[in-house]
Amino acid sequence: MSLRTATRIALAAQGFADPRPTGTVDRRHLKRVVGRTGLLQVDSVNVFERAHHLPLFSRLGPYERELLPRAAYVHRDLFEYWGHEASLLPVATQPLLRWRMARAAAGEEGWGRTIRVLEEHPGFVEHLLQRIRDEGPSSAGDLHEGEKPVGPWWDWSLTKTALEHLFWAGRVTTATRRGFERVYDLTERVLPPEVLAMPTPSKEEAQRELVRIAARAHGVATETDLRDYFRLGVADAREAVRSLVSAGELQPVEVEGWRKPAYLWPGSRVPRRVTASALLSPFDPLVWERSRTSRLFGFDYRIEIYVPAPKRVHGYYVLPFLHDEALRARVDLKSDRKAGVLRVLASWLEPGSEAEDTATALAAELRAAAGWQGLSEVVVEPRGDLAPALGTALR
Repeated sequence: MSLRTATRIALAAQGFADPRPTGTVDRRHLKRVVGRTGLLQVDSVNVFERAHHLPLFSRLGPYERELLPRAAYVHRDLFEYWGHEASLLPVATQPLLRWRMARAAAGEEGWGRTIRVLEEHPGFVEHLLQRIRDEGPSSAGDLHEGEKPVGPWWDWSLTKTALEHLFWAGRVTTATRRGFERVYDLTERVLPPEVLAMPTPSKEEAQRELVRIAARAHGVATETDLRDYFRLGVADAREAVRSLVSAGELQPVEVEGWRKPAYLWPGSRVPRRVTASALLSPFDPLVWERSRTSRLFGFDYRIEIYVPAPKRVHGYYVLPFLHDEALRARVDLKSDRKAGVLRVLASWLEPGSEAEDTATALAAELRAAAGWQGLSEVVVEPRGDLAPALGTALR
């Protein structure tokens, strides 16, 4: 298979060969996107837009921002759990992840602190669960007991750590969010009864189905790509892939320039051309596996949030820009909500891309993104080799 064919298959599998809606984007469109991607990764960084909102914008264009939280926390089309990192997933996927919940409940899955809290404070874990059972949906702040967190981000209190263990174990889930704060409730009070009544597949059956979802979402992928989508273990993913190949559900292929064997999902669409333009979140399923991004697009991508500012190459929150089957630029974006401005802090052209054409297409996407966020203007800072052409295109 040629690399160009593989790229077109991958773009189509992720929904970029579908035309964007011309009318109001609704719940049906959201389901179509999540049906393609299988999940949306959740992330707290809000310098431009939260990660779970951006894949919808990339594929659908501007949409009512409350559409996603309504789907998750009102209609219960989606639920939160650890899929590819913290994720929003279709509720029908929940039985496929019960093996992971069982491992967490037994202290065999999770982060170090969420595992240790079960060993060191089992009575407190059960006490918190009883409080939620008695008091109803509650945040960590509502339930706070014991030590206070002493640092930013992941330096959690004992209460938060115990709640996250219960979340990993599937005993509680997200009932709603207040801003970005998770509000927990008993899983049986949140998920639809028909989902709770679904039989629990064996671990092997569940993992085969997760690999099927990953294969459909990729179109063509290596074993590593398939494993990464739901963070499966090496041996487990290898066995699932072997089983699906034996059953004729995955077709082994060789892709031009790829060192590892690949697998094609039969029935994957092979468009003659893809003409999409889209800003991609660093956590978009198309690009979140960086080695795959390099293999498909020749695009070496690193998110530099944790890199000290003087050592950053491209910027703090840099988004790849997809245009006509290639990643043609990258932009460091910041939504200055007080000033009502979308700031392009830096803009860079990829080698082999044409500056004027790329800048024109990127300017249109930036205007759409600004309008979607309620910002009145796009301001281009003079950093990066695409900045002059982009500033001209916007003017």
